[in-house]
Amino acid sequence: MKNQQRHQTKHEPPGDRPGESGNLLFMILIAVVLIGALTAAIQSTGRPEGANIDKETLVIRASEVQRYASELERAVLFIVQQNGRSEVDIRFGHASAHADYGLITDEPNRQVFHRDGGAAKYRAPPADIQTPTGGDWEFYAGTHLPQVGSTKADLVAVLPNVTQGFCEKINELNQQDAAQPEDAGAVAAAGNDPGSCVDVGALGRFDAARQYYDAPSTPNTVDEGTYTTMPGTQGCVQCVDMGGAPYHFYHVLYAR
Repeated sequence: MKNQQRHQTKHEPPGDRPGESGNLLFMILIAVVLIGALTAAIQSTGRPEGANIDKETLVIRASEVQRYASELERAVLFIVQQNGRSEVDIRFGHASAHADYGLITDEPNRQVFHRDGGAAKYRAPPADIQTPTGGDWEFYAGTHLPQVGSTKADLVAVLPNVTQGFCEKINELNQQDAAQPEDAGAVAAAGNDPGSCVDVGALGRFDAARQYYDAPSTPNTVDEGTYTTMPGTQGCVQCVDMGGAPYHFYHVLYAR
């Protein structure tokens, strides 16, 4: 009888009900997620463009660009050395390229992207390595790169408006581990003047109307004093005096 009374008067210790414990755990998880999102937003503030790409991916992208630039160089050399075409005959026509570069069917054996020419594959730039300005691959012959060939303008592939992070990684891979190479001057291309940036612009596209900026033109030259490693057959320069001081990747396809 006493045991029965004790059983009837026994109470559960105070505490949360099971449903209340679940709600509290859910609220804690929501708080953790919100704190994580806020921390990420704070850390991303003030980062240079392209900082949202992780270091490993940046190296992969840089390697992709370097390999493709080398593929384009081999295609140009094949056209000149194996197909016997002149350095001024080279063309970059393709359905996905700007119309200024002409048609890929125009004398196929001089076309970089035709199987009868250089047999290179036309590729769009990799993702996440350009600023919103972006731009497809361009091909110019308005710049003489430091200690490359003679003092004449070289045929150069340019990937315009890359991010600062990508530019720094390319230069690091090319052992440019000190100053950022610069292409100084605020002069835009006009007439027979290629301007003062390796990214010459629409006027300087290597096509039927414009090839090399030879006499009476004077080729653009980058600032050799900003290089730590020579020669500059490949790299990334900043056109410091142009609007927005953009960064441009370049690769010499044919040195003159």
